[in-house]
Amino acid sequence: MNFEFATAQRIIFGPGGLNKLGILARQMGQRALVVTGIGPAGTERLVGILSEAGVTAVVMAVEGEPTVDFAESGVALARREKAQIVIGLGGGSALDAGKAIAALCTNPGAITDYLEVVGQGKALIQTPLPVIAIPTTAGTGSEVTRNAVLGVPAQRVKVSLRSPMMLPRLALVDPELTYSLPPAVTASTGLDALTQLIEPYVCNQANPLTDALCLEGLKRAARSLKPAYERGDDASAREDMSLASLMGGLALANAKLGAVHGFAAPLGGMYTAPHGAVCARLLPWVMEMNVRLLQQRFPDSPALARYDEIGRILTGNMSAAAQDGLVWVEQVCKDFNIPPLAQYGLVESDLPELIEKSAKASSMQGNPVQLTKDEMRIILLKAMND
Repeated sequence: MNFEFATAQRIIFGPGGLNKLGILARQMGQRALVVTGIGPAGTERLVGILSEAGVTAVVMAVEGEPTVDFAESGVALARREKAQIVIGLGGGSALDAGKAIAALCTNPGAITDYLEVVGQGKALIQTPLPVIAIPTTAGTGSEVTRNAVLGVPAQRVKVSLRSPMMLPRLALVDPELTYSLPPAVTASTGLDALTQLIEPYVCNQANPLTDALCLEGLKRAARSLKPAYERGDDASAREDMSLASLMGGLALANAKLGAVHGFAAPLGGMYTAPHGAVCARLLPWVMEMNVRLLQQRFPDSPALARYDEIGRILTGNMSAAAQDGLVWVEQVCKDFNIPPLAQYGLVESDLPELIEKSAKASSMQGNPVQLTKDEMRIILLKAMND
């Protein structure tokens, strides 16, 4: 058995954790670029905490999901302001943008030199600026991952800038920052977190450490996803979901994902669709296809037994099987009013392009069973219309 496990240099978890930011940031530098995806009120609080500790901050807001152009403008701003640290505050978009900017600030050449798929995929040479990642949603786990997803609008794709050196110096996870999330965002990010616990657990490169994280995270998500959606100020549920998201990030950074994320990246590049909502819509249909194909082709596959375990955890029924877990996920998606992909503009004539791009995605390579183009098409049609 051979595997690697790497994560943020330091993880601080717990309610009220944001109040510790000032002294922690001051240990890394006196000038910060803050990349934020939240409103002015939350950002002002963070800037005030930094100021009290003697850290000067310049703020850059990201709207929607970050693009290559946004990252380049962030690099220019960070260099102009002589930033010594980068702080990402928000959902996965803000955290990914912060990680990308920090990496590009210290490495020569164009951003395309380092991008996967559409670029040269070169390795980073220089250590990035220190990154402090502070999530305000419970979904992406980007605070402990080693990549940043960026949109390339000209080519209608989303691709990753990836390196072990991009792991944040500090992941500061304060569940209190998620209390004000509206139900729709809680739903889509929470189902993204659930996906990022399921896919690394059944992927073809799981390991004992990621297994342990996935199983514990699934237990927390199973009991707290619905309460967090229904009662945003439920402190226990919010804490569970923040921890589930963190565990999912740790798992995916050290194992693989699967077909849900294999589809999600190209979809996000082709349409203006929130990543979490796309993952939520795809999850039940990918689960259904994977289980059916495993039963037909590889009935002794460990992944099939793992889907049964997922069914037991999600339902709380120790006699449940994979199909019961699928039904649980389908019902949650209905309860959360997750829209079909057609609402984001996906039409049948776009499927060949989407399937071609998805087949090349790195996440697709982790799926527990290889999907044919016809099988991919079936999944997408169901996610688009049903």
